[in-house]
Amino acid sequence: MWLLRGLSLLCWGVLGCAGGPQPTGDTETYGVRDGRVWVRGPWEAVQPSRDADDVIDQLCPAIMRLPRAKEEDHGREYCGVIYSLGDGTYYASHPSPLSDTRMGVVSPRKNCYVPRIVEDARGQSIPLGDYHSHPWSPSKMSLEDRFSANQVYSIRLQFDNACLVQKLVPYLNEERPGELYERRGKQWKLIGFIKLEHKATGVITRADD
Repeated sequence: MWLLRGLSLLCWGVLGCAGGPQPTGDTETYGVRDGRVWVRGPWEAVQPSRDADDVIDQLCPAIMRLPRAKEEDHGREYCGVIYSLGDGTYYASHPSPLSDTRMGVVSPRKNCYVPRIVEDARGQSIPLGDYHSHPWSPSKMSLEDRFSANQVYSIRLQFDNACLVQKLVPYLNEERPGELYERRGKQWKLIGFIKLEHKATGVITRADD
């Protein structure tokens, strides 16, 4: 799986790069404007909460009800954003399936573009993190998903079609290791670190090493 930061030629995933998205046109909930993907919020399928984890726990089941979200090589990835309006409540944006259509419908290469704009008519959105799905399982966060050059927000969430959820906290501009967590029940389990010298490449050191 790979993604692009905005619409640049930066890869997020294991299978390499291609050009920018080839949109078929804006919809009511996502599109491309000035070379950046936008999504609308909030997404009614996910209930808002003052606990971001409550929002996170709803994402995978909601996404997996969408077309082709679980269909592996025939599947589709979805990308979105968790955000607030500065009032302490967290929301999920609508998901976007915008991707590089040159990958083809049936392919082990899947991608979606991280939204850079969340439109919420109630106020200015404050992004917390991005989320994306994988149409396979098991499927953990790829090496390129962990590259420092490909981080957009404070956290990154990824889940496969069995709803295994992982969270990357890159601490991109801080002199501290990045952290990779896995959701187990209602808790986050620390499973690995990205040492300072490995932030560019995203190499994981297991938490028990």
